[in-house]
Amino acid sequence: MSRPPVRPHALRAALAGAVFLIAPPAFAQAPQKPAAPQKGAPATPAPATPAANTQGSALTPSHLALAREVLLGSGIARSFDSIIPAFSDQIRQNAVTRPELTKDLDEVLASLQPEMELQKQAMINTAARIYATRLTEAELADIATFFRSPAGKRYVETQPQVLDGIVQAMQGWTQEVSEYVMVRVRAEMAKRGHQMQ
Repeated sequence: MSRPPVRPHALRAALAGAVFLIAPPAFAQAPQKPAAPQKGAPATPAPATPAANTQGSALTPSHLALAREVLLGSGIARSFDSIIPAFSDQIRQNAVTRPELTKDLDEVLASLQPEMELQKQAMINTAARIYATRLTEAELADIATFFRSPAGKRYVETQPQVLDGIVQAMQGWTQEVSEYVMVRVRAEMAKRGHQMQ
């Protein structure tokens, strides 16, 4: 059995996903007022509000506001910031064979920024509702208090460096563990009379 290659970008993506869920990856962000829709632009529908959280409590406006504060204060919402620019970059990349489009394409993408901000705010609202369905208002208040504290702000501030350090450590660790597991499996299988490559 051959050992799968270690792919740093795959480790970073997997770890970033885990950190996204359990540890804030970027600096704290103050809530921003959503951009007003452009004239003629379709309104962004608000996601349906769940009737209650997992504890059976109704989702009140204050509950949702705390969930949004936690989402923004933890830095998790900053993860959404790179998504829209990535779409724009992909569109530019697809048009690279048509340089005559560059100027107009850049202008169109710039003009769509307010609409894209609305899309991001809709995702922030959806994520806040998800938090609110999983955590009580009291729990969210405690978490928000932590993220407002100096320790909470420092926790959020250090996440990019912590993530980079963990990704680097995981590269060596995955190779070592992969080799260790293969050696152990071969040894245990040999005890049962099986030889493995």
